[in-house]
Amino acid sequence: MTLDTSLLDDKKNLLAFSAGIDSTALFFLLLEKNISFDIAIVNYNIREQSKEEVSYAQELALRYDKACFVKEAVVDTSNFEKNARDVRYTYFEELISNYSYDNLITAHQLNDKLEWFLMQFTKGAGLVELAGLTQCTKKDNYNLIRPILTCSKDTLVNYLKINNIQYFQDESNFDEKYKRNYFRKSFANKLLNEFEDGIKKSFDYLNKDVNSLQLNGKVIVRIHDLEVYQSSEDDNKNIRIIDKSLKKRGYILSSSQRNEIIRQREIIIDKFAISIIGNNVWISPRSLVSMDKKFKELCRINKIPNKHRAYILENNIDLKEIVRLFL
Repeated sequence: MTLDTSLLDDKKNLLAFSAGIDSTALFFLLLEKNISFDIAIVNYNIREQSKEEVSYAQELALRYDKACFVKEAVVDTSNFEKNARDVRYTYFEELISNYSYDNLITAHQLNDKLEWFLMQFTKGAGLVELAGLTQCTKKDNYNLIRPILTCSKDTLVNYLKINNIQYFQDESNFDEKYKRNYFRKSFANKLLNEFEDGIKKSFDYLNKDVNSLQLNGKVIVRIHDLEVYQSSEDDNKNIRIIDKSLKKRGYILSSSQRNEIIRQREIIIDKFAISIIGNNVWISPRSLVSMDKKFKELCRINKIPNKHRAYILENNIDLKEIVRLFL
């Protein structure tokens, strides 16, 4: 089993651990490669078995001299997968900030990548969305590394069985009320069983194509969470800039939202304000603070789009500083 750890060597690494097949296999593969790392696990307190999984994580950490961080969480079940993911990554990023980790390692594997591809493909997506997960995603203050992205689930299970390594099965992974599980059981697993080599090659080609076409939108302004980019005459490129910025903030646009952005040009999408005005693309969090007439007039004079004015006021951003950065 090939495992590229070049981005992890001589770095301070944190492994997102669950005690399941993927993260347990990755734990031991990293040990074999002599990669230094600690682990973090989140207990959502919805399964009795989760207590055993936390105990197993602590046992492994003690046995192999790793720090083990545990978060006990209560998550709203109305949209459990999304809410759990938000809690999980918020916790990981707090640890990264508090303990100065360079990398967050996750155990996403080939089945995950194919499931994502199929879900995006069936609801309408472009090349970037179809390519999906990558080996390394650069965040503001750390790198998200996925070392086993080319390994199938079956390969990882075989590794654990051959080496007689304990792992846990989360029964919710078989519940087809979750869309990902439906795609996994109905399509992804069957395709990989028959066409694994071809699927790997296709993803490799897709990733190379995405890298060749990768947009490097020029950032003109970045103050707090306000970003302004140089726009393009091609709205598809503008949408790619917006999509990339929102993904860093943990939000993924739908196909209909992309179309609305292009149609309206200035719009509120969930918690974000987005504008494609003149030669620029503006992105900021949404704000509802009240503005007086004097401030509105100053914004108008300085050509600040309507949707971003309240955020600028709320965060005491100097309009002169924005104008200066445009020069």
